[in-house]
Amino acid sequence: MLKIGTYEFQSRLLLGTGKYPSFDIQKEAVDVSEAEILTFAVRRMNIFEASQPNFLEQLDLKKYTLLPNTAGAKTAEEAVRIAHLAKASGLCDMIKVEVIGCWKTLLPDPVETLKATETLLTDGFTVLPYTSDDVVLARKLEELGAHAIMPGASPIGSGQGIVNPLNLQFIIEQANVPVIVDAGIGSPADAALAMEIGADGVLLNTAVANAKDPVKMAKAMAMAIEAGRLGFEAGRIAKKTHATASSPTEGMSSSS
Repeated sequence: MLKIGTYEFQSRLLLGTGKYPSFDIQKEAVDVSEAEILTFAVRRMNIFEASQPNFLEQLDLKKYTLLPNTAGAKTAEEAVRIAHLAKASGLCDMIKVEVIGCWKTLLPDPVETLKATETLLTDGFTVLPYTSDDVVLARKLEELGAHAIMPGASPIGSGQGIVNPLNLQFIIEQANVPVIVDAGIGSPADAALAMEIGADGVLLNTAVANAKDPVKMAKAMAMAIEAGRLGFEAGRIAKKTHATASSPTEGMSSSS
């Protein structure tokens, strides 16, 4: 089970809900992904206006835990305000903290992310901060009390996959809370690798929503994450520089 604060989940795929060609494709992709956590940007939808169509109307919300995020925030104060807006709507007390510090790379602001995380933890939220693959920053976020750490694999929406697997591994090795790889995943191979190095889950959006066939890609990602987790739990063989016979050599007759 994936445990985040007081919540428990079977699926280790967290799915974003933006950029899909249509609500129907979005709904079908969500269904086949078997994701239990859906994330969305609070600032990109009117959560209080019933007349405005949104993806929430297409789904059986009893099946999902919603993870609002603070995308668009430039400061800790903005992120906190957005988080309280989401909580006031009654959606969920979980929040993904996202405070962007560089609008060219969309990399998070480490100082403002720490501030927002600390404030929201004090306010009683279940907090999942989005961060870079900075090992020290990840540790400091956990020390504050973050319920999960969400390091990016590469810049948001870039599809580059994991550009620094060593740093992600260091973060995973030192963490005592779930590590969910967030941002930059492009293919099922990327998702499987994240899980193979020990991540507890993967959050993705663009890789599915912008695929030629989002529904097939959602299914592929779900299968890759499951396979990667099983591979991690099974324990891969050590890499060697020379060949090793795959069949036993003892007892074989010698050639004349």
